[in-house]
Amino acid sequence: MIYSTALQDHGLPHDPFKAIVTPRPIGWITALNAKGEVNLSPYSFFNAVSSRPHIVMFGSEDKKDAVSFIEETGEFTCSLVTKALAQQMNLTSAPLPAGQSEYGHAGLEMAASKFVKPPRVARSPAALECKLLSVQQLVDLDGKLVPRWMVLGQVVGIFMDDAYVHGGRFDTAAANPIARCGYADYAEVDHLFSIIRPSGG
Repeated sequence: MIYSTALQDHGLPHDPFKAIVTPRPIGWITALNAKGEVNLSPYSFFNAVSSRPHIVMFGSEDKKDAVSFIEETGEFTCSLVTKALAQQMNLTSAPLPAGQSEYGHAGLEMAASKFVKPPRVARSPAALECKLLSVQQLVDLDGKLVPRWMVLGQVVGIFMDDAYVHGGRFDTAAANPIARCGYADYAEVDHLFSIIRPSGG
């Protein structure tokens, strides 16, 4: 099968795009607005895009509170989503009334960050503290603005729970993070395998 993304002529009940671009890390983003109100929301269009300096990005479909808050104050955190926190993560995606806390709705506690003002999820084994680099509205092939935004942030601090640092490394499998797949599906990381890159000839 091959189909046109413009025509969506695949004949399937759901667009398979997000089932193919998978698994996708989940950016569990905490942001503050200028009044100090807190927003916590998960984004599955999320990833690291640079290691020197450390830069992460997330994409928002429609301009949601996290994007607006980050534009106002220039900072955010990203907490690692684990299997143990999967249901709470899902609760933070609910369309709550303005002013209602996602942290409270999901029964989560905040922990203070060291380098930025937005807090992190206290129960998460790792979190990135970020300062805003840019917010970009996306355009399509015709140069038309689309209601999609990309946020780029530089990581200025990293929290790790010492319980997950073994042999000088962060133990990803022990932390048991989850990732978004297609439809309502998720994957969990509970074991790893290694492949050594070939050396230059």
